[in-house]
Order: sequence, then C-alpha cells, then structure tokens
Amino acid sequence: MSAQITCEQLQRPAYIYVRQSTMGQVRHHQESTERQYALREKALSLGWTLPLIRVLDADLGQSGASSAQRQDFKTLVTEVSMDRVGAVFALEVSRLARSNADWQRLLELCALTRTLVIDEDGCYDPSDFNDGLLLGLKGTMAQAELHFLRARLLGGKLNKAAKGELHRPLPVGLVYAPDGQIVLDEDAEVRGAVALVFRLFRETGSAYAVVKHFAEAGLSFPKRAYGGAWDGRLLWDRLSHGRVLGLLKNPAYAGAYVYGRYRYRRHLNADGEVTSSMSAVPMAEWCVNLTEHHEGYIDWETYLANQQQLASNCTLTEATLLSGPAREGLALLQGLLICGHCGHRVTLRYQGNGGLYPVYLCSWQRRDARATRDCFSVRCELLDAAVAEQVLGAMQPSELELALSALDELQSRDAALQHQWHLRLQRADYEAQLAERRYADVDPANRLVAATLEQRWNDALQRLAELQERCEQVHQQQARVLGPEQRAQVLALAQDFPRLWSSPTTAPRDRKRMLRLLIKDITVECCAPKRLCLHIRWQGGALSDIEVVLPPNSADRWRYPPELVERIRSLALSYDDEQIAEQLNREGRISPKGHAFTVAMIKWVRYKHAIAAPTQDDDGTLTVDQLAERFGVSRHVVYYWIERGLVDAHQHKRGTPYRISLQDDQARRLQAWVVNSSRIAARRHSEHAL
Repeated sequence: MSAQITCEQLQRPAYIYVRQSTMGQVRHHQESTERQYALREKALSLGWTLPLIRVLDADLGQSGASSAQRQDFKTLVTEVSMDRVGAVFALEVSRLARSNADWQRLLELCALTRTLVIDEDGCYDPSDFNDGLLLGLKGTMAQAELHFLRARLLGGKLNKAAKGELHRPLPVGLVYAPDGQIVLDEDAEVRGAVALVFRLFRETGSAYAVVKHFAEAGLSFPKRAYGGAWDGRLLWDRLSHGRVLGLLKNPAYAGAYVYGRYRYRRHLNADGEVTSSMSAVPMAEWCVNLTEHHEGYIDWETYLANQQQLASNCTLTEATLLSGPAREGLALLQGLLICGHCGHRVTLRYQGNGGLYPVYLCSWQRRDARATRDCFSVRCELLDAAVAEQVLGAMQPSELELALSALDELQSRDAALQHQWHLRLQRADYEAQLAERRYADVDPANRLVAATLEQRWNDALQRLAELQERCEQVHQQQARVLGPEQRAQVLALAQDFPRLWSSPTTAPRDRKRMLRLLIKDITVECCAPKRLCLHIRWQGGALSDIEVVLPPNSADRWRYPPELVERIRSLALSYDDEQIAEQLNREGRISPKGHAFTVAMIKWVRYKHAIAAPTQDDDGTLTVDQLAERFGVSRHVVYYWIERGLVDAHQHKRGTPYRISLQDDQARRLQAWVVNSSRIAARRHSEHAL
C-alpha cells in the first residue's frame, strides 16, 4: 500500500459502495455481488470497527454511466464533501463511476478531505500526486472500457442486422417461425384485423376514420404482450388512433427489415443532469433497410403512399401539396386547390354573418412586407360549380363502370367486416368448448373445483351468446348491397351520375371522395381581371383548363357599361337629353338596374363622363356660354338679358338649353350696355385687383 491509514481516518466511518449495472447481473452474477459485500471483512481487518462500517447497496441494478439515478452515489459524495468519511471501499473503480465527470469530482472531494480510496489492488490517498494520478488513469480506463464494450456490442448487433438476422420483438400480426424467419401470424383473426386496418386506410385516407369504422362495427384489435407474467399472450382491446399510426408507420408490415428507425440523444435537463430521449430518424438515415425481406400485409409502394397520405393529413403545416382526406363541410375543392401565384395550398375561410359563406383564400403573399393584398379570394360555389360541371361531363362515358366498382368495393368491405366477426365468434366458441371439456374432465365429487369450472363454462357460453347477438345487430345496421333488387337499384341510379351527384342524400364528404378519385389537384391562376383559370390535373395524368368569370362587385354591377356610354356620346352630337332617352328606349336598352332611360339618367351620364351638348345649330344660334364668352360677362347676365327680352332666345322643350339669335344692332346695344354698366365695371375692377 502506498498510503498509510491514520487514527483520524479510522475514527471516521468507512463506506462500502456496492453496485451492479443491471438487475440481470444482480440475479445471475451473484459472485460479483458477494465479493463486493466481502469488502466489509477487509475494512475490519484494516482497523475499522463494525459500527463504523456502512454499506451502500441501493444502486444495485443501476448503470454507472451517469449519477442521475444513483441515489447512494449522491449520498456518498455528500458525506465525503462534509468530511464524514474516512475511506471509500469499492471492488474496482468502475463500481464507483464509469463517467470521468463523476469520478474526478469524487476524487477532488476525497483529496480535499483526505479520504482514502481502497479497492482490490490497494489503498490510495487522492491528495498524494502519484496516488491521484493512478486513480485518474483507472477512472479513464473504466470509461474507455465502457466505450469498448458498447462498440463491440453495437458493432455485433449492426452486423447481424445488416443481414436481417437480428431478432427483435415483432409487431402484432408477425411472428418468428421455428427456423427464425418472419412469417404472418397463424391466427386468422389477428391477420384479418391487421389487414382490415390497411384496407380501411386505403379507402378512407384517414387514421381517425379507421378507428371510427372499428368502433361502429364493434371490433377489437389484438396486442401481443412482451415480458412479465403475460409474456407472449394475445390481448384484445379497442383500437386507438395511436395504434393505427403505429401500424401504418411500421415498415415491417410492408415486408421490410429495418434497423435504426429511432435514435437516442443525450441532452441536459432543467436540473443540469444528462438524460436521454428517443427521436425518430428520417428514412434516408436508417442504418439497415432491406425491402422484400419477408411476407407482409402490403407492398413497399403502398407503404410509401401511406406515409405521403399521413403527411398530407397534417393540417398545421405546408410541407406538402397533397389534398388529404375528404372532410366535412360544403366546400367541394377543399385541399385540392394550389395557388398559381405563390405555389402554396389554398386555405378555406368562412365569412359573412356567422361564417355562412365559405371562401377559398390564399394569403401567403401578405407575408411579404411589400405586399398589401391577398393572392386571390373567391366564393366557393363559383369554383365548385365549374369543376362539378367539368367532372359530370368527363364522367359520361364511364358511369356504369364507376357504379360497379363502387358497388364491389362496398360489398368487399362488408365481407371483410363479416369475416372478422366470424373469426371472433369462432374464438369465443372455442373458449366455450374448452371450458366445457375442462368441466367434463373434473371429478364430480370435487365440488370446489367443479363449481369454479362450471361457472367459467357458463361465463364462456354467455359471452358467446352476447357476441352472436351483437354480430347480428352490426350486420343489420351496416349491411350494404345484399340482394339482386338492391343491386339493380344502385345500378339504375349509377346510370344517371348527375342525379347521383346532386341527390340530397349524397353527403358532401362522399362527393369529395368521388372527386378525389378523379382529380389529383387544381392550380388556380388569375388570368385577367374578374377571370380565373383552373388547370385541372386528373389522376390519370391528363390536363384540362377551365375559365371562370367572377361576378362584378356592387359598384361595378350598377355602373353604366362602356358601350352604353359611347352610344350616349355619339347621340349627344345631334340630340338633346330627351331625344337621347327616347332613342335608347326605342332600341330596347335598359339601365343596369333594369329601368327605362329618363332625362335625369342621361344628364347624369353626360355629367359623369363629361359629354358636351351640341355647340351650334345650322341656323347660327348661340348657347348661353357662347354669348357670355363673346361679351365677357357671366352666365347670370345672359339669363338677365333673356328674362328682359334684350335677346331673342328659345327652347326646343322646357328644360332644354336656350338657343339665342343675335342681330348686329342687338350686338351693338349689348356691347354699349356692358361698357356703361357700373356693376360689371366694379366686378372687373375687383377681379383685376385680386
């Protein structure tokens, strides 16, 4: 020994730290545990009394890679820091810690309090340079040993996984054959339940819809228990949304062997402790991905399509432009529209009084600080009607084929549900027969056992009767097309697809599903003011275009059209307002509000569009404005002359402009009148002063 044990250290307690990494080591490697407890005799031989020897063994089954879950190690560090420990006993350094951070911290505290560290090789004083150096090297080798062990284990697992031979727990519906190969479960009810999940998702496109169908049909879903007393047993319970997502995202059902779908990441929590969490890894970064490794319920292409569908079902992101499943609501094209300006998916908004009017809106352009308006906004019924008309025209040649395929799909779905119920009834019948055989084999004199088995037999029979009754109810409620009469009615209805489409019994969600069978997406582009171009991409790859004319707004609706304004302008060259109104009425024209033209209307149009009246007739007469300009007076003066009879003026009709005939002598008298008028002279003087 390089360190000497002093009386001061013998008067302080000696702590013996006992640890095994896993509960399996504690259960099956008891020799190592016994050797660690034997350190008590070593402490007695070194001079410590029995009352001063304390054993810390609460960390049995805890890994030494971190001190987060090791309460006894924290107790040991606390006692050392408070100078209450004379020596720390451990079988080897790796028992105390495999992390350099924990080990160096403990050594630093032992050096400050002159606490000895005693292992199987000797006694060390951390305050001594040589002993501290040796203990530091031992801690480093313990951490390196952990790295080497992990590298060898993970390398062996990865090498075996690369060949597809690493056995791991399989999801329900897949089991290991005696030769180690992955095969489908032998239980027909389990296979039927798993296959039904994939089938319903293919038809509905929604995981919630799958859960809803199972709940409405009263079906359960299996789960295989692993570990514990229930290891290997098959449990049946209701199907949840999380279970459906787990099935759809598991590539094992597509016949693929995958390793590395999840990865553990280390990070610091709020308390400063190092913790690990598991996160999903993108498909491109999977360590092993062997397709067509075993028989599956779906193929690899279907698995990839399911992942795309699940991604498109997320309504909180814009990561994809897929349409997603058909949802409730009256908007027929929800999820199918793509903005031709910004390329993002068009959203749906409800406007008006209480949100009565659905509107297709793309507001991504507003995210730019320089933009002040949306890409476009249009009422849903305008685009829905145009697309529905296009679909009805495209469906004319294939009405009967569509009806037959839809009918066959309904019948096939019902057959799958009925088959699953049949398997469930078979299982219940088997359990009842098994209970009956067990009751028949018991000794009748042993009434204690016979009564229990008889009760189990009665319970099994009661469960069988309840299942049979429930199966009959579900079959009656959800039966589709069963007889030839119903089949003929559906076929007759399918021959008139427009009537099927517009039938009040056809739900909007069913129309959306039918539409998604035909159309992949629709790009909306503003090709002209008040005009939208719809570029339809059909599921078969064909393209077609529709032009939709948007209705004018309120101001445009009551505005006089340009062609009518030009017509009034041309008539105003020769006619007055009354004659123009009469001519327009004779031509059968009406105002935007549907009324006959009046003089007031014509006056408004002439004023609004600056349409002048005829300036001069053929007889050489003048207008009021022309006469006022000639003598340099205001229009009020001219009207004064007309009222006093100083000029000859006449009107074609009451309310029409005056036509004035001016003789030479009248012109001379008016000119003299203007020159001699004091009011006109005063007005002119004030105008010059201004």
